[in-house]
Amino acid sequence: MVKTITIREEVYRKLLTIKKKDESFSELFDRLAENKDPLETLSKLRASVEFRKKKEMLSEIYSSRAERRR
Repeated sequence: MVKTITIREEVYRKLLTIKKKDESFSELFDRLAENKDPLETLSKLRASVEFRKKKEMLSEIYSSRAERRR
């Protein structure tokens, strides 16, 4: 089954920076979703992208998760 999602242009550009050359977006999302621990995900991505605002990004992740749980 195929699903369509909508993301902001800014998010799309960020995803392009971490997507491997021969990887589909579905494969990228699967790889990122394998890990529910943001610190572990960041560690795995360390070689492929430089995160300049790690604390802010983690804060956004935690906030987003908290909103979904409500």
